[in-house]
Amino acid sequence: MMENSIYVGLSSQISLERRLDVLAHNVANMSTPGFRATGMKFDAMVSKAAENSSFVSAGESFIKTEAGPINQTGNPLDVAAKGNVWFSLQTPAGQVFTRDGRMKMSTTGELLSVKGYPILDAGGQPLTIDPNGGPPEIASDGAVYQNGRQLGAIGLFTIDPGAKLSYFDNSAIIPSVAAQPVIDDPDAGVIQGAIEGSNVDAISEMTRLMNVTRAFERVNALLSGSESTFTSAIKTLGSSS
Repeated sequence: MMENSIYVGLSSQISLERRLDVLAHNVANMSTPGFRATGMKFDAMVSKAAENSSFVSAGESFIKTEAGPINQTGNPLDVAAKGNVWFSLQTPAGQVFTRDGRMKMSTTGELLSVKGYPILDAGGQPLTIDPNGGPPEIASDGAVYQNGRQLGAIGLFTIDPGAKLSYFDNSAIIPSVAAQPVIDDPDAGVIQGAIEGSNVDAISEMTRLMNVTRAFERVNALLSGSESTFTSAIKTLGSSS
């Protein structure tokens, strides 16, 4: 039973450590535009050797897809996604998706993300405007105009709700199944002159971080006590044999 208590404590410590890592990552990115927070799922399993001992698994992480707040910037190269859609970028890892709509223009007129990756249209092609044509006008459907002439449209994509998501460069994600371009969806679009903030709930995450830190310290203290008791028991039994 003493060994089981140590194993239970260790399983709790492992799960709490993973939770600490997740919370620290979320808190570090609570001001990152378009960032999607990580959540954790934990399972309890019962030891076959001692049915009354519950062990906590290391936990499964997932990326939360709820929208963040929209912040007005007035910058014509900032766009916020409207609806359950994503922008797409061309990267060394292939096509990735993001809600961070901060753009910049290269000297040749190519629209790029803040990290320098090309912004793609619905067909997966980079968007280019006239570098000398002045600020673009971006319609609510993503169409990009300069001097009254349409030069392209920002691609909007949907991701299957059942897809497993993994991070790329913090704000961007890579889905386990191919995203699909959105065509003629009245609920999907963009807002020019605005960016979407992180969907991290700062107050809740900070509170969880403090609670998990305290729980980790309690479990660590219990493990230290159990180890000391276990060592003393072994010495006592050894001396009496």
